[in-house]
Amino acid sequence: MITQLEKEVIFRFLKTRKNDGFLNVISIFSFIGISLGVAVLIIVMSVMNGFRTELINKILGFNAHAVVQPNNKPLTLTKDFNFAENILSNNGEAVILNKDNTKGVFLKGYFKNDFEKLQLVNNDEYYGSKSLKNNSISIGKELSLNLNVNVGDSILIMSPVGIKTLVGTLPKQEIFKIISIFDSGLSDYNQNIVYVNLETLESFFNKKIEDRFLEFYFKNPKNIEIHKKNLTKIYPDNLVYTWSDMNKSLFEALKVERNVMFIILSLIIIVAAFNIISGLTILVKNKTRDIGILKSIGVSNKSIKKIFFFIGFIIGTSATFFGAIVGIIFSIYIENIRQFISNIFGVSLFPEDIYILNSMPSEINLNSIIIISLCSILSTILVSIYPASKASKLDAVKTLKYE
Repeated sequence: MITQLEKEVIFRFLKTRKNDGFLNVISIFSFIGISLGVAVLIIVMSVMNGFRTELINKILGFNAHAVVQPNNKPLTLTKDFNFAENILSNNGEAVILNKDNTKGVFLKGYFKNDFEKLQLVNNDEYYGSKSLKNNSISIGKELSLNLNVNVGDSILIMSPVGIKTLVGTLPKQEIFKIISIFDSGLSDYNQNIVYVNLETLESFFNKKIEDRFLEFYFKNPKNIEIHKKNLTKIYPDNLVYTWSDMNKSLFEALKVERNVMFIILSLIIIVAAFNIISGLTILVKNKTRDIGILKSIGVSNKSIKKIFFFIGFIIGTSATFFGAIVGIIFSIYIENIRQFISNIFGVSLFPEDIYILNSMPSEINLNSIIIISLCSILSTILVSIYPASKASKLDAVKTLKYE
């Protein structure tokens, strides 16, 4: 425990004086450095956590949570899962032709009733009819802008499947009417995915019933590995893959990047913490006479060590808490700050075509904040031990002899 005398000496030494100019500069830079390191680390971790969560939510809102691939036999719907919706689908690649615009797209086919169940169709960003009938399509927001089309317009789609004619084999072509425009929140999906009626798609690509996939949508898709094991037991002869399998490399890359950023930004805190050693060393030198007086009146070496240790500890801890508060505030209002900076300087800080999302996400994680704060405080403790020990070992007689 700290005695009353130790408390008074600690706060007396912490007070700035005019003749402590250089020492004050070092203390201020130590405080700012640690605060800045903690704040930046919390902001970066919050943005990366938010990016990962938002990306998962977008992927889960657009893709099936799990897919069972056919194996030359028709797949049948199952009612064994009371926690999942399962529907039939099929897909294929084609080319959209509209005036002077040409675009390769990925067609996904669903029955009319199944299409209406999709989460994408039931959000506020969906515009148009939900009735996916024969020769009608639903396209993404970016694709509609690129092709300069809207709901009610007709476009030509060319299939890679050929039709034999008198002049040879020609690609199959059909005209489709746009019944709706969706916005998945992911620019890449909005540009490349098109929904069509399942029977129309099978006719367009000459596919059979045996080619149909079985898609599953779970109430808790984040426990996907458990669901995958259950599906594998029910469909042992079929390939089962999940949203996690399809995006494994992406999330592994995000995980590695997150860990690397944590290590790099932690160095800011460590470097700033080492400034405390310089500050305490100069403080010990400036307070040599005071240390001699304290020892001469009976203050123990242990108390001297505690005094200088807690001076460094208080600077580091207060800087850590201040940095944590700043980091949390910035994390909460990060999108507003991004928009403000973008408007002032006319630059794009989070381009949608690169980062897929149309806004900067942020998710404050309490565990991350605790870990960052503890690492900062631990660094402060470690760097405060050495100068405090040197102060406690000063000889009281020698320190007062030349005063």
